[in-house]
Amino acid sequence: LVNQLPEANLVLVRHLFGVLHHIEQNYGVNQMNAFNLAICIAPSMLWLPSPTGPEEESKSTKKVIFQETPLTTVQFLIENSGEIFGGDIASLF
Repeated sequence: LVNQLPEANLVLVRHLFGVLHHIEQNYGVNQMNAFNLAICIAPSMLWLPSPTGPEEESKSTKKVIFQETPLTTVQFLIENSGEIFGGDIASLF
């Protein structure tokens, strides 16, 4: 799937997950492991079809956070970003 992304999207995703992976690698200092990062970032990255109001938006966000698949998908991408987006992901910085 990564190889099917348009070039601009791929660059953005590589940088985003590179930053998240770097944060995760410093877990001993910042207490942000891949799971904690996924809880923070998954609602911004993955969402259900457009909600009709604030209450529906809140329900949608909870579904992303509390359903296992979206959360573990983002966690997996953070933990394996080097293998998924290229081993040189740390060189982006």
